[in-house]
Amino acid sequence: MIGKVLASYRRAFSGLPKPVWILAFVAFVNRSGTMVVPFLVLYLTEARGYSATAAGRMLALYGLGAILGTYLGGWLSDKVGTRRVLLSSLWSGAGAFLLLGFLRERWAIACAAFFLSLVSEAFRPALATATAEASPPGERGRAFALNRLAVNIGMSFGPAAGGFLAQINYFWLFIADAATSFLAGWVLLRSFRKLPVRPAPHETKTVPGGSPWSDGPFVALICLMTLYGLVFFQLLGAYPLTLRGQFGLSESWIGISLAVNTVCITCFEMLLVHSLRRRDPYKVIGLGSFLLCLGFALLPFGTGRAYVIFTVLIWTLGEMLSLSIVSGVVAERAGNSNQGRFMGAFALSFAVAFVAAPLLGTWAYQNYGPQILWPACGVLGIALWIGFNLLSRVAARQSLPLASHPNPEQTSPSNAV
Repeated sequence: MIGKVLASYRRAFSGLPKPVWILAFVAFVNRSGTMVVPFLVLYLTEARGYSATAAGRMLALYGLGAILGTYLGGWLSDKVGTRRVLLSSLWSGAGAFLLLGFLRERWAIACAAFFLSLVSEAFRPALATATAEASPPGERGRAFALNRLAVNIGMSFGPAAGGFLAQINYFWLFIADAATSFLAGWVLLRSFRKLPVRPAPHETKTVPGGSPWSDGPFVALICLMTLYGLVFFQLLGAYPLTLRGQFGLSESWIGISLAVNTVCITCFEMLLVHSLRRRDPYKVIGLGSFLLCLGFALLPFGTGRAYVIFTVLIWTLGEMLSLSIVSGVVAERAGNSNQGRFMGAFALSFAVAFVAAPLLGTWAYQNYGPQILWPACGVLGIALWIGFNLLSRVAARQSLPLASHPNPEQTSPSNAV
């Protein structure tokens, strides 16, 4: 059984260009140090004396910096090149992590947190743009899935190690995050002197004015993914409150339930993406969005640890079906000359959701309870499913290439989900 899985992975990964692997390794090194943000609220409340509300506002401020950082990261990728943006983000982030760990005054912590999110979140669209540049159009779906695999393997190490370090001293979190950010930049610099050159422009479509905001279907995609993010980022707010309040889980069990998510993604996402490469990506994303929301919507209707794991498996399947594919769709809509701006605009949708989701979710949880909040997420999932199916029809009428489809045979209606 294990041999068959490994053979499937070899088939799924084979043929990807070497720069794609380098970028995935850089992402792995960087995300292996993801320790500060998952524990930021606990650090502020326990080590700096913030109230829960004040810590939540600081997290929202971090999200606001992320909005600006993701857009600038995409814009600068087109202007100065992805290599410069990636290196600047990684090495500036390393310094910002250390600075934040030393500060004590609240205004100084607020400024440092905003600057940290501004520079570190520019990494995401730049990495996505570099991955799109480094991979042939027909292979972008697999390239982005490899990138997510690397990120999730790193995320499996980072928060777990961060919990151990936090028990010793919170300052070790800042040191570890800074060290991995610097190391990731060093790996990038040593691996190749510059990122792959963009191929000669050969657009399969025309975006009016070259702006992502002039592309109506792309704007619709952004809106749908923002709604998606409002559910996904409940993981930062109402979700742990529900696991503690309704299910009585300790912090360790909450961590275990989240680890189920990253382990499943690490083991199965690439295989899943490879098996669905002939399907209509918009319809796959729609189904994934529904399953993600369904996993959260089922929370009020069961009890016990096993039931929590069951719901985690459902929304994890939805995450794998959606987030692993949508970046490839964005890359294809952008064409060859606007990758940075499109990736930045796409990342902006998640940055907005990162700010709004914890605030809205905790407000709904406190005022209406989990019995209303989570089924409402399920209703939103149905709307997302419908929305992505409608968007698929628009894309078909425009004769746009589908991100996961290397040849016309793969866009046949008989292959649609």
